[in-house]
This record gives sequence, structure tokens and C-alpha cells, in this order.
Amino acid sequence: MAASVESGQPAQAAALFPLFLKLSGRAVVVVGGGPVATAKVKALLETGAEILVVAPELRPELEAWAAAGKISIARRCFEASDLGAVWLVVAAAPPEVNRVVAAEAESRRLYVLAVDDPSAASAYGAGTLRRGGVTVAVSTDGRAPALAGLIREGLDELLPVDLADWSAEAERQRASWRAALTPMTARRPLLLEALNRLYQARVSG
Repeated sequence: MAASVESGQPAQAAALFPLFLKLSGRAVVVVGGGPVATAKVKALLETGAEILVVAPELRPELEAWAAAGKISIARRCFEASDLGAVWLVVAAAPPEVNRVVAAEAESRRLYVLAVDDPSAASAYGAGTLRRGGVTVAVSTDGRAPALAGLIREGLDELLPVDLADWSAEAERQRASWRAALTPMTARRPLLLEALNRLYQARVSG
């Protein structure tokens, strides 16, 4: 680190650790009530998280989800106490508000997803593709989210249409490997053989 500073060269950014979170039944706070916050809430609804949206003004979609009992809302400015018992924070407010949210979250050791505001973030979202029991997430370390979205769309075109069958076959194979105590090193070649059989059956059919 010292050598980089003395030479005038910027220190290399630390690599991110990719991770998928189980949020079902766990509290998540979304600060902001605009279109970006709405998009994040829509994605969070799929996870089963218990969502609280805090904002002085809310888009109609958020109002509708609250009326349907899908989320809770607090129609006011952010308060530090909003982070009392949460697992994740989404900051989708103006930058000055995001900075306050980030500081409060940091003091509580909470991760903050600050949408389009990397300086206030300790976690980054990803371009996400879900199909057939498989989730693919693409990140650009918060620097170019539009590029992550384009890469996701490209991957969507490349993935097989019968990916659900691949997932089911992989699950069946895993069960048999565990029963047979198949070594880890042998499992990937065996899976490839099984998937090739699926492919051949589809092509010949």
C-alpha cells in the first residue's frame, strides 16, 4: 500500500465477494419512494423479504403494494431508528440522504445497496437472470450497471431453452452421487455426460 502511494500509482481495488442472500421473512428497509426504489422493491418482493419503505413521497405502485399488505410504508424522512432490526438496507434516495443512510448502516454493521451511488454503497446490485431454477447475476462493481444489464440480456439469449430440465437432471445426479459417495472431482464430468444425453434426446426427438 505504501509503495503505491509513494509511486503515485492508485492502489488496486479489492475484489468483491459474490453472494446470494436468503431474505425470506427478514426485514429490509428501502429508503426512497421514486422509480429506482420501486424497481428494487419489486425485485425484493420475489424474495419474500419483509419490506419497509421510508420516504416523504411514494409512487403509486408502492402505495398499491402497501394497500395489498405486501409492504409497509413510513411516509416521512429517514430516521436512524429505521435500521434497528433489519438485515439489509437499500438507499434509493438523493445522494445527500444516501450518505446519511450509509453512515448509520455502517455503525450497525449493515450492508447498504445504494442504487447508482457507489460512494454510499457497501454492496452492489447485479443484472439478474432467472430461468429454470438457475440464477445468473452480473456485476460491474457498481461502475457500469447499464453494461451489467446488457450482458445479462446477452446471456439470456445463450442459455438453453430447456434449462429447467438441466436443473432437474443435475439435482437427480447429485442425489445419486451422494448416495454412492462419488468423489467431487468425478461429479462434473458425470454431469456433463448426463446433460449431453439430454441434449441428444432433444435433438433426435
